Amino acid sequence: MSGTKAGGMKAAATNKAKYGKVFYARIGKKGGQNGHTGGFAANPALARIAGAKGGRISRRGPAKKAA
Repeated sequence: MSGTKAGGMKAAATNKAKYGKVFYARIGKKGGQNGHTGGFAANPALARIAGAKGGRISRRGPAKKAA
């Protein structure tokens, strides 16, 4: 029954029975506490450099002129 709505409901019930009613709230809290302002959001210049590198190694090939 894995991958179905009914299976998900059974898994949720099992998790709540094993670990308490606040199981999903607790794991959601852990995710929310993790840093969420790092990476490119903290350094736009780094994002620009990385995008330029990606553009240079593009697999699309050179542009073709329209006839």
